[in-house]
Amino acid sequence: MLIREATTGDWPAVWPFFHRIVSDGETFTYPLDLGEFDAQDWWLLEPPNRTVVAVADDGTILGTAKMNRNHMGNGSHIASASYMVDPRHAGRGVGRALCAYTIDWARTAGFRAMQFNAVVETNTAAVGLYRSLGFQVLGTLPEGFDHPKQGFVGLHIMHRPL
Repeated sequence: MLIREATTGDWPAVWPFFHRIVSDGETFTYPLDLGEFDAQDWWLLEPPNRTVVAVADDGTILGTAKMNRNHMGNGSHIASASYMVDPRHAGRGVGRALCAYTIDWARTAGFRAMQFNAVVETNTAAVGLYRSLGFQVLGTLPEGFDHPKQGFVGLHIMHRPL
């Protein structure tokens, strides 16, 4: 698997799984009816932020990540990131590779820590992955997420020093 900078030419391969994940409404706080053009603008970030794709040997895009500063000004020393793995390729280490990549990016870019602002507590695969890579739950916003199957569940704030 190769992780490389995403281009607008990658978007047609990313959009189908991006759209499915967002419209399923189980893991992201994005609008369920988020349109393709807005989604592309939100996901494909401009430098100094980055968006990458994980690509299989045959050229298939397996997943994607975006990484950025979490806040501006005096809070700009904390990074953040978001990840989407095509569900057809879940459980194969794509998410772990993308998360490790963003941690290395943040450290190299001089950030002091990474923070995830809204990790849905029922997304146990992501929570477990992040914990295994050194993130801790700092707190949970009770009923901060309206899960389509489980009702109101918490949103974790997760943090990792770099």
